[in-house]
Amino acid sequence: MDVKNISMELAGRTLTLETGRVALQADGAVTIRFGDTVVLSTVVMAEKGNAEADFFPLTVDFQERYYASGKIKGSRFIKREGRPSDEATLKARLIDRPIRPMFPKGITNEVQAINTILSADLENNPGIIALTGTSMAMLLAGLPFDGPIAGVSIGLVDGELVVMPTEEQIQTGNMDLTVAGTIDAITMVEAGANEVDEETFLRALDLAHKTIKEICEFQLKFRDMFSPEKREYTVSKSSDEMLAKVKEAITEEDFARVKGMKKKEVKAAMHALQDKVLLHFQAEIEAGDLSEGDVLKALQKLVDLDVRDRILTKGLRLDGRGLDDVRPIYVEIDLLPRTHGSALFQRGETQALTITTLGGPGAAQIIDTMDEDKEKRYIHYYNFPPYSTGEIKRAGSVSRREIGHGFLAERALKPMIPPKEEFPYTMLLNSEITTCNGSSSMASVCGSTLSLMAAGVPIKKPVAGIAMGLVTSDQFKETGQGDYKILTDIQGFEDFAGDMDFKVTGTADGITALQMDIKVKGITIEMMREALSKAKIGRAFIMSEMLKVLPSSRTEMSDYAPRITSMMIDPDFIRDVIGKGGETIQKISAQCEVEIDIEQNGLVTITSQNQEGAKKAEEWIHSITYVPQAGDEFDGTVVNLQDFGCFVEFLPGKDGLVHISRLRPYRVNNVEDVVKLGDKVRVKLLEIDKQGRYNLSMKEFYQDEKPKGPTGPPLGGDHGDPGDPGHGHDGPHAH
Repeated sequence: MDVKNISMELAGRTLTLETGRVALQADGAVTIRFGDTVVLSTVVMAEKGNAEADFFPLTVDFQERYYASGKIKGSRFIKREGRPSDEATLKARLIDRPIRPMFPKGITNEVQAINTILSADLENNPGIIALTGTSMAMLLAGLPFDGPIAGVSIGLVDGELVVMPTEEQIQTGNMDLTVAGTIDAITMVEAGANEVDEETFLRALDLAHKTIKEICEFQLKFRDMFSPEKREYTVSKSSDEMLAKVKEAITEEDFARVKGMKKKEVKAAMHALQDKVLLHFQAEIEAGDLSEGDVLKALQKLVDLDVRDRILTKGLRLDGRGLDDVRPIYVEIDLLPRTHGSALFQRGETQALTITTLGGPGAAQIIDTMDEDKEKRYIHYYNFPPYSTGEIKRAGSVSRREIGHGFLAERALKPMIPPKEEFPYTMLLNSEITTCNGSSSMASVCGSTLSLMAAGVPIKKPVAGIAMGLVTSDQFKETGQGDYKILTDIQGFEDFAGDMDFKVTGTADGITALQMDIKVKGITIEMMREALSKAKIGRAFIMSEMLKVLPSSRTEMSDYAPRITSMMIDPDFIRDVIGKGGETIQKISAQCEVEIDIEQNGLVTITSQNQEGAKKAEEWIHSITYVPQAGDEFDGTVVNLQDFGCFVEFLPGKDGLVHISRLRPYRVNNVEDVVKLGDKVRVKLLEIDKQGRYNLSMKEFYQDEKPKGPTGPPLGGDHGDPGDPGHGHDGPHAH
């Protein structure tokens, strides 16, 4: 076994790369360790590609293994890990996005990268080190990969930037930034933040790139220990020769017709151009000299190049907008009569219909993770049906893209969600993308803000989002220097033909989330500065349009939304409220038609559809947890009769003795002469004795009552002293 490893110091911890111990059949395999988190990163590339393919078949998987953190999966029936969790899917996307642009354009060999977490210290993010591990495995495999790349996280703790923050620092800090890049440039950004300003983000990006350079050089040092041979690969047939051939069949007027304010107009113009070109090459296609697919691929590339050229040289966009213009915005709220909050946000031809559903604390999502189970009370789901783009596709299963976009929109609003102490509701948002022509995730952010405010959720501040684009010259692609144009509010065609999709969300006071993906080898800090500056202006415009319709959160919730009542109880009484086997809490819930949630600190929340049931439940719980005081008066029920008196339940689970001498203001010979089992009576608490027993009296409430029979001493003696322990506080109802 030829095992080799190398280590470096990173943020006060040790980063180690090792190969040669496991996964010996993979083309490239690296075990990467940071702290006590260990990930096995492997890559395999197919020997042959498919020259007819029109995409790069790269698959990246991230596999969670619960044994890594010493945990057994929570289900009693299934212990094996199943389909990837949303968290695993997000980590896989985090690796895929910066790696994909590093392969040659048109490569068709299938590549699979699998990252398996073997050990988790729950302090260091395995997704970030898996990104570096995957890069290293590709270098060792000799793949046509223009790396290395590395991933770095940056936190903001007490106003200071922190490289590779721990999980605790991320939770307590104001920023969670992940950056990927090469030695020369940044290639991907992902961030959540609590209203962090643009300049702080730029400083963080600069710090991240300096660290990325160090890790990339570290990878090259390890690669040079092996000198792996470069692998051969297959490129699709969309060659320069084919491009030139198709270009001869098209005029400048043909290119100019591919434009329009509406997506359908652009589609119609494109279809007309396709028909013209296919007719031009019909004879060669029928003879088998050309394939229809190759011709259409070449045509699409030429149209993309023309769109890019018009932007770069003339500042003209497909729909006629200027480079900094935002598409027309339309906002509507309360579209749906029975939902708790609804809003339609439309920007150009992209619509998000976002619905807010409110529930009690018990409706929070419990997530079974490698760490301890997590609870989510703010949840956002993004749904992208095929009809939104006028296509026919399989519907039903949730795609990786939907998970990623939903997470981004959720992250954008999360810092603005009121704390549980102020607003104990669980909030579930669904964004239905009903029409799409680019930037749908940002539409769902704006729709979420409006839907929450319409539902009466007191968010701290409204949030808006915008997607920025980039078009670069050929010189820039080759040298990293040259002409480029930043685009505000990109539409679908610009996203497809452009070089960047940079999503920015935030309030009027700062950024709450970022996500940047690029198709070039990297961009500079100055380019990001320009993009962030223009995004801020665009966000402000969008926000102003939103607030014209709904300036702030409503003070009243929908009539159909549940109502929550909160109360604090002494934690010592939690057991009494729950009851044996949950009997008491279930009884209250059933009879009052409410849901009750109790936290360890004594916070009780009562969720109901009507105030009457909530009030009844609150009074019931109050009676269970109330600590009686001498002199208190209660309405109670006679629950036991004895010769020496009766026991009265005056609070749920609490009863006390009314001695026979205290049943009436006159002498009572027989208890059953004045009370019967089940009678409703009024009692006064006289004392709680040293043994915690309750002594009660009823005679104060019968001062005007006259005796109905003889009041002399009963046969067998007198009543004795009511304080005498021989008179029975020891029965089944004694306390």
